[in-house]
Amino acid sequence: MAEIIAGVAMSHVPAIGVAVDQGLTGEDYWKPLFAGFEKSKQWIADQKPDAIIVVYNDHATAFSLELIPTFALGCAANYEIADEGWGARPVPPVIGEPELAWHMAQSIILDEFDLTLVNKMEVDHGLTVPLSLMFGQPDAWPCPVVPLCVNVVQYPPPTGNRCYNLGKAIRRAVDSFDKDMRVIIFGTGGMSHQLQAERAGLINSEFDNRFLDMMANDPEKAAAISHVEYLRESGSEGIEMVMWNVMRGALDHEVKEIHRHYHVPASNTAVGHIILENIK
Repeated sequence: MAEIIAGVAMSHVPAIGVAVDQGLTGEDYWKPLFAGFEKSKQWIADQKPDAIIVVYNDHATAFSLELIPTFALGCAANYEIADEGWGARPVPPVIGEPELAWHMAQSIILDEFDLTLVNKMEVDHGLTVPLSLMFGQPDAWPCPVVPLCVNVVQYPPPTGNRCYNLGKAIRRAVDSFDKDMRVIIFGTGGMSHQLQAERAGLINSEFDNRFLDMMANDPEKAAAISHVEYLRESGSEGIEMVMWNVMRGALDHEVKEIHRHYHVPASNTAVGHIILENIK
């Protein structure tokens, strides 16, 4: 049977992708950030996952403000790399896992979560930057990906608790998939940052590190954080952290923390990262 063996959370700052693509990762500004992912790259290479579920948000590339699904599940066999205004990132194409994705769709929808099912979709830095952080610059990504896109661009986004419960539904779906697979789920976005208005440049390290602690040890407390608290404590774009709750809901209640990394700033954004394994 399929099983989710671990969860990974990380920021998906677009400038990280630029640094990778332009060979800047060894420069003084970027080196400390990327050093925190060296252990992560070795860890995931050792795990050899058969598939990855990536929970991320689109940045008005696949979905415009004309169509805003709250939860969109990619069921395609492949996903083109989006041109976000400066050309598509020079990364390998993203290969899908449609058999697993369609099973997830049936299970999750019958579990009373409404999903938008997507058979053609471009993926932007929200999905490709996490892959680059965890896998570097391979000629091909080492395993297929099931994208799960969450609306955190247009209010109202889903609550942290709704995301946490969606993660539980994903866990039930994967557990019921009749194929031997080792699956890792990524929750991406955040951490604290605001890109506009009077608080542009906001970083709240205290809130971010408290959130990392909650991911490891108190997921229900993290799931209970309100939209207002996210806005107040982590800035307008900090709401992206609700997607980490999807990842956490898909894991056991008690987990083993494998690695944690926190770095500021990266393009006026706080970068957080944590790896959590289910305890067998």
